[in-house]
Amino acid sequence: MRSSGRVGLVATAVLVGLAVVGCTTSPPPTDARPSAAAPAEQPTVGSAASSLTPTPAAPSSTVRPPTSVTLAFAGDVHFEGHVRSLLDDPASLAVLQPVIGAADLSMLNLETSITSRGVEQPKLYHFRVAPQALDLLKAAGLDVLTMANNHTVDYGPLGLADSLAAVAASPIPVVGFGPNAAAAFAPAVFTVSGVSIAVIGSSQLNDYTIHAYPATSTTPGIAGNLDPTRLLAAVRAARAKYDIVVVYEHWGTDYTQCPDGAQRATASMLAKEGVDIVVGSHAHRIQGSGWLGRTYVAYGLGNFIWMNTRGDIDKHSGVLTLSVDPAAAIALRGASLPTRLKAPSVVRTAAWQPLMVGDADGIPRRPSAAKEKALYDAWVTNRGCARLASRPLA
Repeated sequence: MRSSGRVGLVATAVLVGLAVVGCTTSPPPTDARPSAAAPAEQPTVGSAASSLTPTPAAPSSTVRPPTSVTLAFAGDVHFEGHVRSLLDDPASLAVLQPVIGAADLSMLNLETSITSRGVEQPKLYHFRVAPQALDLLKAAGLDVLTMANNHTVDYGPLGLADSLAAVAASPIPVVGFGPNAAAAFAPAVFTVSGVSIAVIGSSQLNDYTIHAYPATSTTPGIAGNLDPTRLLAAVRAARAKYDIVVVYEHWGTDYTQCPDGAQRATASMLAKEGVDIVVGSHAHRIQGSGWLGRTYVAYGLGNFIWMNTRGDIDKHSGVLTLSVDPAAAIALRGASLPTRLKAPSVVRTAAWQPLMVGDADGIPRRPSAAKEKALYDAWVTNRGCARLASRPLA
């Protein structure tokens, strides 16, 4: 179950005070298969420009600092084909609450334009959905979405305008997309058990959308990082203000289970900038996950809520849950980059829950025990070609 008062959303333009505290010892980091998740409380998250007043703390003699903060990540979501019928039931995704919503902070990639208007752009596939999809995802326990991807502007300027309006009214913060580059690259910032977490979304796909609709100083679009200048500036600003920095990338080569050179180069670049967690999607395959030095990297999280088009392997899915040591994260407040890079990873454990996307409705569910083991073993195997470790370097 999520920790009480688990998430407070802070306006990204507001500076938070940072203080250095001591670090406590922790068990060695590792990864493991998760146990079945307990039902979780509904999230309490406002819009990207809101803030929450924290619940007054109990007397200090009864307060115990949390031993971990959990972050859950999943892959790509759209509502095309038969999956569109999920919109007819406001509770259709509530079944996912214990699957992904049980973490302190949960995130995935919303890979669609949010519009009923516009003209199909010169692309092979076109995805769109009505704004109520955002309410469904909130009911599933999602806390933040990225829309930095190659389907956000599938329906041209009218679709883009509608998507911006939907995001502005969204019950869930959206990163990686906005009315200009400052907004698109701005993090969503959360406070969980006293730990501030900045989440940034970006895309490095060299495709139509990133060239036709990049967010610039004066135009709306997605946060692209073919030129990493803006992304690196966003990372450095977030690192200076917040305890944990997460970057969700849209990247890679379709239908491949090993990351390509661009993915590995970007992950290495972000690790050298002190990013704590790098996750990604786009390839429609589960790619390797593990530690790159002190940075936890998950190259490909596969499909999550999706219309199956290519057989069994397209249905391979899952949720990655990372456990972060809050004391270790808080101890690095205000630390220089060299100090940060020498510090142990704040990610203590990584748990992968294999799932299979349902043929009838596109919702991912736990498979049979034998299938689950096979999918978990494949996740472990994929770490090899991703050149990642099962634990960080000491």
